[in-house]
Amino acid sequence: MKILHTSDWHLGRTLYGKKRYVEFEAFLSWLTSTIQLHQIDTLLIAGDVFDTSTPSHRSQELYYRFLCDVSGTCCRHIIVIAGNHDSPSFLNAPKSLLRALNVHVVGAITESPEDEVITLYDESNTPQAIVCAVPYLRDKDIRKVEPGETLEDKNIKLVEGVKQHYNRVCSIAEGKQKNFENAGYTGIPIIAMGHLFTMGGKTIEGDGVRELYVGSLAHVGKDVFPSSIDYLALGHLHIPQCVAGTQYIRYCGSPIPMGYGEASQQKKVVIVEFKDSTMGIHELEIPCFQKLERISGSLDVILAKIDQLKLEKSSAWLEIEYIGKDVISNLREVCNEAVIGTEMEIRRIKNKRVIDKVMCAMQEEETLDDLDVREVFKRCLDAHNVPNEKRTDLINSYNEIVKSLYEKDINAE
Repeated sequence: MKILHTSDWHLGRTLYGKKRYVEFEAFLSWLTSTIQLHQIDTLLIAGDVFDTSTPSHRSQELYYRFLCDVSGTCCRHIIVIAGNHDSPSFLNAPKSLLRALNVHVVGAITESPEDEVITLYDESNTPQAIVCAVPYLRDKDIRKVEPGETLEDKNIKLVEGVKQHYNRVCSIAEGKQKNFENAGYTGIPIIAMGHLFTMGGKTIEGDGVRELYVGSLAHVGKDVFPSSIDYLALGHLHIPQCVAGTQYIRYCGSPIPMGYGEASQQKKVVIVEFKDSTMGIHELEIPCFQKLERISGSLDVILAKIDQLKLEKSSAWLEIEYIGKDVISNLREVCNEAVIGTEMEIRRIKNKRVIDKVMCAMQEEETLDDLDVREVFKRCLDAHNVPNEKRTDLINSYNEIVKSLYEKDINAE
């Protein structure tokens, strides 16, 4: 059996206001072809299918058309779990209909852990694998709030909640595995899925990866996951990586660069093959569907790099960061003129000189693209001269409120 592990599509995501549907469509087309080329039996999508809980019609069209296309290939099973960006009720809404296409959707945990345990069968109804499809575990799913808790108390309970949930779900899978062995089906692997932040996980500036729990301490270690798991397909972090030196616990990463911090990163999917009681894992590189280039330096360096890209007939989207000493009052005009007649687009110009930010406010006007919600609150504290000794509790309370807003499923009713 061959499994392909992918995650963090973030369908609908924009880049400084630029829609990226052409890239998403190209990736999904490539993925469909790859599934056929490598004769993939099962596709695992480990969360963050969409970038928001209310995806656009175009994003939905790409998703459902892809599922329909893949259902007509050699791929017998598709398993989708929700990530922290996804709306559980939105993903779950068509799950009964999607089952007709052999698509299993787990948007949120239920009162019955059995709902997250899926047995995969081949054409002759022989069991091939047991999948523990654990979705993103929201704070309210795994932690009981108690008065007087410290931040450390909350994080300890969160990690313990994640551990207990995986133990419950995997215990059910282990029971099924034992029953299959008794029936003569040996070597049935247990594959788990998850959307979480592991301890030591690598991230990149600008990838938009949110801390999942308040305090950012609740990063789980590999000891949280039961030893019965043969392969753990994770989502959330955008860099392809193994967890804590293991080969069988992996993030496949996002399929396209979500920001300029990921521009030079090689994107991948992971193919896992089970054969004769052995497991083989290899990464497959994803083509770049839209080149992103970050140019940083003095005006001469910037223009020289643009000239080089012209010679290469580049169609890259550019982020330009000016860090020269001179005051350039018409920086945007100069850069725009430099790319005239090319297929390149300037998506963002950043002027690092403080004096320019004051003298050329209209040229380099700070927008919400430059800030996140935490920075906005910090500036609010600064503006009201809140003393440092009072900030920790205020920031933690604010982060809890923001987290509850992110996790509210606005499609539930």
